[in-house]
Amino acid sequence: MSMVEIRNLRRTFDVSKPWLNRALERLPKQVLTAVSDVSFDIEAQTVYALVGESGSGKSTIGKILVGLLPPSSGTVRVEDIDLATEADAAVRAELRSNIQMIFQDPFASLNPRWRVRDIIVEPVRARGGDTDGLAEKLLEQVGLSALDAVKFPHQFSGGQRQRICVARALASEPRLIVCDEPTSALDVSVQAQVLNLMSDLKENFGLTYLFISHDLTVVRHMADRIGVLYLGQLVEEADPEALFNAPAHPYTQMLLDAAPALDRFGRDEDPPQGEIPDPINPPTGCPFNPRCALATDLCRIERPEMRSFGTGRVACHHAEQAQAT
Repeated sequence: MSMVEIRNLRRTFDVSKPWLNRALERLPKQVLTAVSDVSFDIEAQTVYALVGESGSGKSTIGKILVGLLPPSSGTVRVEDIDLATEADAAVRAELRSNIQMIFQDPFASLNPRWRVRDIIVEPVRARGGDTDGLAEKLLEQVGLSALDAVKFPHQFSGGQRQRICVARALASEPRLIVCDEPTSALDVSVQAQVLNLMSDLKENFGLTYLFISHDLTVVRHMADRIGVLYLGQLVEEADPEALFNAPAHPYTQMLLDAAPALDRFGRDEDPPQGEIPDPINPPTGCPFNPRCALATDLCRIERPEMRSFGTGRVACHHAEQAQAT
């Protein structure tokens, strides 16, 4: 059963200069397309990972899912309810309490003037729930001490602060947690601790994760399904084994080739070729065609549709050839 159904999701931002400047300089409006026609499902009690370079639209999708941004078009349904169109305020409030988010920077996402107890119980207190002893209980569940509830965020290390963010996310007993690069600001050894904690909590509480990351080594061990984003478009989706052993899209292959690997230590590797095109003026056809060695005239003219391929999906005119190379 799908907990989340995202269909034809699109999000644009008006990045034009002020009207008077455009009028004087005779400039057109400029629109940045952060997410373009993205569709995927997240099954209940699984981990769906979104990967891609910076600027690919991963965080934008996460913010739309939790309701921090509205979609420009398309639908996002959580437990068969669309927050953007649901008219019943009580239903919206109940659904929002079932979705929480863990942000990338644990220090920036915690109020430095609040004690840890107040930070953790804030989502429950806002709904008038019982907060007696809740913070202490959650702190112990994430591997900290109940005595830490009276401290301030600056008194903790980066890994401990991220555990506090996890505790806050758990306070309202959510069923879906959006994790926006939750370990990218942490040391490698601390990353492993936080990831193990999140895996344990998923099993203990039956959680569903949307895990946003640029680190392929992390998602390989965390995810049940992986979606690869490029320039706001989903270009490949597969389970980790298929994606890592036989990637079908040239962009996925480029990401895997660029990822650190112990068996390539000390060897010279070619860096990824080219840069992500300007999202305000994206290329026609396949968005990856300016950087793709397999690109043909068809790729430059016609955008490939997402299609079934093996056990997953791919948006590439030459997926068979790419997988064979």
